Amino acid sequence: MAVAQQAIKKLIPMFDRVLVLRAEAITKTKSGIVIPEKSQGKVLHGTVVAVGPGSRNNTGEFIPTQIKVGDKVLLPEYGGTKVELEENKEYHLFRESDILAKLEL
Repeated sequence: MAVAQQAIKKLIPMFDRVLVLRAEAITKTKSGIVIPEKSQGKVLHGTVVAVGPGSRNNTGEFIPTQIKVGDKVLLPEYGGTKVELEENKEYHLFRESDILAKLEL
């Protein structure tokens, strides 16, 4: 875990990019039945791990990002850039505008 934290600290997204750790797919039911990989649903949510400072609009004004580290977000089914930082963890880099919603639990 410490190695991953160091790697994340070294990876600073540019502009309005957001680094997201995708949630893990459910592989077992509450009663202990193992769900086959083909039957598992696609994971469309995750936790924000790192955020870029923001972007500039057409007039050059700075627009800060609305998403913060630790936010739970709803992700699109396709898109994002996969980033290898740590084994068994799925990190993806998205533009802030690609993120569908912020989840408040």
